[in-house]
Amino acid sequence: MQASDLLVSCLEAEGVEYVFGLPGEELEDLLFSIRDSEVQFIPVRHEQGAAFMADVHGRLTGEAGVCLSTLGPGATNLLTGVADAHLDKSPLVAITGQGGRERLHQESHQMLDVVDMFEPITKWNTRMDYPDAIHESVRKAFKLAEHEKPGATHLEIPEDVAGEETDSRPLDPGEREIRRPSPDGEAIDRAVEVLREADRPLVLAGNGAVRTRAAEQLRSLVEMTDIPAVATYMGKGAVSDADDHSLMTLDSGSEDQAERVIDRADTILAVGYDIAEHDPENWNPDGEKRVVHLDFEPAEVYEHYVPDVEVVCDIAHGIEALCGADIGGTDTDWYADLREDLVEEVTGAPTEDDDVTVKNALPLLREAMADEDVLISDVGSHKMAIAKHFPTYDPNTCIISNGLATMGIAVPGAVAADIAVEEDVVAVTGDGGFLMNAAELETATRLDCSFTVVVFRDDDYGLISEKQRDHRDEAFGTGLGNPDFVTFAESFGIDAHRPETWDELGEVLDDAVGGDGVTLVEVPLEPVR
Repeated sequence: MQASDLLVSCLEAEGVEYVFGLPGEELEDLLFSIRDSEVQFIPVRHEQGAAFMADVHGRLTGEAGVCLSTLGPGATNLLTGVADAHLDKSPLVAITGQGGRERLHQESHQMLDVVDMFEPITKWNTRMDYPDAIHESVRKAFKLAEHEKPGATHLEIPEDVAGEETDSRPLDPGEREIRRPSPDGEAIDRAVEVLREADRPLVLAGNGAVRTRAAEQLRSLVEMTDIPAVATYMGKGAVSDADDHSLMTLDSGSEDQAERVIDRADTILAVGYDIAEHDPENWNPDGEKRVVHLDFEPAEVYEHYVPDVEVVCDIAHGIEALCGADIGGTDTDWYADLREDLVEEVTGAPTEDDDVTVKNALPLLREAMADEDVLISDVGSHKMAIAKHFPTYDPNTCIISNGLATMGIAVPGAVAADIAVEEDVVAVTGDGGFLMNAAELETATRLDCSFTVVVFRDDDYGLISEKQRDHRDEAFGTGLGNPDFVTFAESFGIDAHRPETWDELGEVLDDAVGGDGVTLVEVPLEPVR
């Protein structure tokens, strides 16, 4: 068969249903091979959007999302989304076209060393120079992308290679679930000893607790031991925030409450925690807390994160081993009042006289969404509010980029989420992040997607302004101008609203979430002074 046909047959063998990308001259053979396959090519409006879609698809399904671009500027546009997947531990396979091999040794049109460029942001990447090796390269890319800890891989195919003939055939992926190591008995014994000695133990649930589908085991552990849990931004939902053991996230509540939660704890059981999510210096500044590290890989070396014991194994199996040991019960008095304060703070609906802020709007959004619905958060000041004040009840229902923390992910992420899950989807974004990839609204309408976009407008890069004011009592270089978002959305043929009261906002959200088609809701915020 033709090499491009082999590549697409390999994608079919891996179970790929969608490829998100942009066409290019160097991709001609590959695109027509996709056309004649069971894989659906989804043309998007910007390569960054394609990578974000593959990123969110990978996070929600655990199976590598696939994005495609041409050489040169197409590949450079793909970089940010691929890097986001890599730092957020989301399985993704990026494919880029390249010029013919006869011109790769010299300066030529749109020619960049793309493989070298992708090296720092992928687990593995290669140029497929030989048609007979394509089947092995594709299998390796998917295996490494999906293997714990997952991340991004990259394949480049020169246009002349794509048109050559090959006798190779796709490899059978076989058992996709690679067996992971069971916990070492001695390490479990030491972890149990540390937890028994603790007066105020606290579970810190990270991205890995959600990513490895270990939530069921973690919930059993906190129920058996009464040890409370906080989550990182990417660990939200590992323990339901409806559970009395949940103390929301590390930053939940007002500043003094957040400090009291983590300050009171003397021992941390860190489950699937990556320090890229949340700097340990913020919760262990003096290095005085005892730490049990439970993860698939050893802990990063960092002076504020020096575990007393490391349990390196499959996370779910490690938690099961702790559940089977006699850790004993924990006195709930040390955190019960914190739980009560946090619940009151995150569930109270706004009153008529309350300022229009993201925090005040979130209870109305939470009320409009079912527990299993999926929220995709963009990055900005609204992300901080969502992380702290949006109760999350199931794993993978509040998607936050917090490894690379990339603006512009919400709208393309919602496209991918709508395709990947049956539940309702809501994209929450600020005006800055929204306009970075707002063109993907056209992709959404073309695909007949149904989701809600909530745009908080403050005409500013608000998070940066906030930090500048904290440091200097003034802000510079952060002000924005915006179009009329309602008219802008309607130009795509979608419904749009700008509610003027809290009651109107609640009604609009109730109607939009679960409705047909894409709906945009603009929420103008009170100006920051």
